[in-house]
Amino acid sequence: MSNPSIINKIIDGVGGRENINNVWHCMTRLRFDLIDDRKVDQQQIKSLAGVLGAQIQNDQFQIIVGPQVNSWFQPLTAQLNLDNSAAPAEKRARKSAISLFMDTVSGVFGPIVPAIAGAGMIKGLLAGLVALKVLSAQSQTVLIIDLIASGVFWFLPFFLAVSAAKMFRTNEYLAAAVAACLMYPTLIDAAKALASHAPGAVSTFWLFEMLPVPIFNYASSVIPVIFSVLALSYIHRGVDRIMPTVLKTVFTPTLTLFIAALVALTVIGPAGIWLGKGLAWLIEGLFGFSASLAGLVVGAIRPLAVLTGMHHAMTPIALQNFTDRGYDMLMPMMFMANMAIAGSTFAIWFLNRQSEDRTVTLSAAISALLGITEPALFGVLTRHKKAFVATIVASACASAFIAFFGVRLYGYILSSIFSLPAYIGPWFIYAVLGVIMALTLSFSLTLLLLRPCR
Repeated sequence: MSNPSIINKIIDGVGGRENINNVWHCMTRLRFDLIDDRKVDQQQIKSLAGVLGAQIQNDQFQIIVGPQVNSWFQPLTAQLNLDNSAAPAEKRARKSAISLFMDTVSGVFGPIVPAIAGAGMIKGLLAGLVALKVLSAQSQTVLIIDLIASGVFWFLPFFLAVSAAKMFRTNEYLAAAVAACLMYPTLIDAAKALASHAPGAVSTFWLFEMLPVPIFNYASSVIPVIFSVLALSYIHRGVDRIMPTVLKTVFTPTLTLFIAALVALTVIGPAGIWLGKGLAWLIEGLFGFSASLAGLVVGAIRPLAVLTGMHHAMTPIALQNFTDRGYDMLMPMMFMANMAIAGSTFAIWFLNRQSEDRTVTLSAAISALLGITEPALFGVLTRHKKAFVATIVASACASAFIAFFGVRLYGYILSSIFSLPAYIGPWFIYAVLGVIMALTLSFSLTLLLLRPCR
């Protein structure tokens, strides 16, 4: 994309630069957050050379240009030179908190979908080959393939930091530096020692013997790093505003990094972790009251928990159940949630007529079926809020169904379609029915909710 006149026509077609709050892109589309959607001239934009389509969906104006979207995005943002701090409050007030959150997550994850989709597919296929005993779980082949697939998810905070910095229009390298603080081996090793009750393990570091820095493992985390970069964007602008010009080159990044890293380590990161712990406490209480109610609630919040990174709080509960009771009923609910995510994503693939999107969506749907849901959640469902609602409903219903019949597992296993043999026994038929319910209900509800909008 090298024709600046087309970029100018796009800007005019969406109501001018004063009508644009923000712009980002996914695999094939430019996505605009506009102040007034009524100012958009869709027909003018659709008539432009290279534009494959345009639509208003999920509080966004989307221009479909295909896989070369980045070559449109770069000159567009260069011309706009948006200042995020000046985004009018009018548009923000019109959007719900959930809509803003989903748009933010979608915008941050859109550019990194190829990485997580590719890694998710490899990870899911590997899990299937191990489950079918084609490969031995202890083989070095599995070890090597797993490190290829898992690296993206383990170091996800770095990918998110760079992408979030672009969306929040702040320095990408400072954002990566904040993520590096959360991922530094000193912190991760201390968190592992604490989790294993190693001698001498501590739960808190102290800065100047005054400021507590709680010890947590932020590997694979989502919300802490996104909100840390959001905070960084405001801190950077604030420091730059008050710093004398002669000192800006050295002291603006110095103060920005120090303050933003401390905020991430002492406030934002721990808040995300404690929200997860609160979620775990709630789930334990629900199981004590009613397994069916627990299934309904866990099934409903599981997709949201994965989206926010708080799903890791459920794993210790499942592991403790295996130790205390010899079985667990929570992991089957996670299984139902994954199948519901897969069903909704398959429905979007079925409805989607853009070939580039269909390829990415199909890959994400298959990954979800194989137990890796991040590509589907972050790359597809955050862009289709009604489909996300369908996922939640299907996951809740299927989870409540299997909980009512007492479906359980006797060992930890990936929540994949290949996990079904692990359920063979008295509850096998109910596990199969639960999978069918999750897939068909999410697929049908997504078709029902999205078809009228297309």
